[in-house]
Amino acid sequence: MTIKVGDRVPDGTLYEYYDQPSGTCAAGPNAFNVSEHVQGKTIALFAVPGAFTPTCSAKHLPGFMEERDALAEKGVDEIWCVAVNDAFVMGAWAEHVGVNGRVRMLADGSGEWTRKLGLEMDLNAKGMGVRSQRYSALLRDGVVEKLNVEQPGKFEVSDARSLLNQL
Repeated sequence: MTIKVGDRVPDGTLYEYYDQPSGTCAAGPNAFNVSEHVQGKTIALFAVPGAFTPTCSAKHLPGFMEERDALAEKGVDEIWCVAVNDAFVMGAWAEHVGVNGRVRMLADGSGEWTRKLGLEMDLNAKGMGVRSQRYSALLRDGVVEKLNVEQPGKFEVSDARSLLNQL
């Protein structure tokens, strides 16, 4: 079953890579509980089929980086990018494109959280395994307020500007 507007996001564990220890985060992959991190926050969430892939690197991620301030002005506390990749890959991708803390780069390495959302897609025939569909969502206190799921191979509704225009 696919998550829909009005649903609470499922609990799960995502991983974020830090190359320097800071506060309570040690260097390396750090696990966090989704339910705890959505409490009391408005989050612009977007998911991509894979780090370093063409549309994800050239359009999807850069768009959210560029619209960070505009999203914050509309009440967004954090921007999350989720991919079915490991935390090391997400950390390397963040460094490569110069995220610099504007977007939280979150790894769902085994795709468990993505499956709980019902937003996985099977790319085994292309040698990529099971990945996430491309989508964006607005979460308010863990509840889905907006959800924009792309058709396979498309990039028309999940971009930062489209989500911003919905706020």
